Amino acid sequence: MNDEMRERLRRTRRVTTPWSDDGTRGISAARLDELLERWADGYDWGPHERRIGELPWATVQAGGTDLRVIHQRSADPRAPVAVLLHGWPDSVLRFERVLPLLADMHVVVPALPGFPFAAPLTTPGMSANRIAGIVADALGGLGYSRYTVSGGDVGGTVAELLAAEHPDRVAALHLTNVAPQRALTADPAKLAPDAAAYLGRAARWFRTEGGYIAEQSTRPNTLAIALGDSPAGLAAWIVEKLDSWSDESAFTSDELLTWVNAYWVTGTIGTSFATYAEPVALPGRIDTPTVLSVFPRDIKPEPRSYAEAFLNIREYVEHPAGGHFAAWEQPEAYVGDLRRAVALGG
Repeated sequence: MNDEMRERLRRTRRVTTPWSDDGTRGISAARLDELLERWADGYDWGPHERRIGELPWATVQAGGTDLRVIHQRSADPRAPVAVLLHGWPDSVLRFERVLPLLADMHVVVPALPGFPFAAPLTTPGMSANRIAGIVADALGGLGYSRYTVSGGDVGGTVAELLAAEHPDRVAALHLTNVAPQRALTADPAKLAPDAAAYLGRAARWFRTEGGYIAEQSTRPNTLAIALGDSPAGLAAWIVEKLDSWSDESAFTSDELLTWVNAYWVTGTIGTSFATYAEPVALPGRIDTPTVLSVFPRDIKPEPRSYAEAFLNIREYVEHPAGGHFAAWEQPEAYVGDLRRAVALGG
């Protein structure tokens, strides 16, 4: 944190609305003030930057671009391979707490194109489909021809596409949600009754909570300027999601600021909208053996019958705690389900 950044935070223009104390209308003024004061006068990025830099990073040329990955190798060359795919508004930091629990596997955690710690994204067309192809190429470059893929949010969509496009390589899937785009096109007449009812719940969620999706997918340029030039705006946009999509006390203030600062120092908030702004083409059904982990504080957990309409669900595991960032919030539970998927894949 340099002096210019601290001064910029201290001079934040406080913006109030008639709903500034209502956390259901977005981040509250008190919550944001607390975080901005900590960011300006107590938070130290240095130790976090060093810790992140000491992760086993590698860069692989794949799909016409550089893909930066965390590549944690097992001492056993024959160990199974797990690929962990993060989502939005996070980064590879989602998986920091599970890495120490997976020493017996080869683990690859790509920094997805457009997100923090990835190579700069300067051209359009970085859809989830293209990212799946890049990840597949990178894994081949690392010498892996068979692996289990685990992820949620954007990473879950990429995982589904990887399995669909490379069924010979993806041995099993471990997901925390079904690709959300499916709920926008699914035909309720072709679903089981509770799956069709889920579509109604999902539609209500998109109406009441999905405004950020509309803006990020239709006006990414405008939003990128607003958030990329304002630390306060960036924190408000991201922390609202980190707070509301996770269990209470899932993050300390410094952990929240580290996840936000990752976007600030890399200048990637605008490019992280790529998978929202670019169209995705999903297959009707994927036959890869799948473990679906359901965490109660996730944004719209799917019933088994709905997931089974699109995925080969072998195990449907409901957990008593955890939310959208389950690998961070409940690392032991997350890893347990990942191991179930690895076992399915043989």
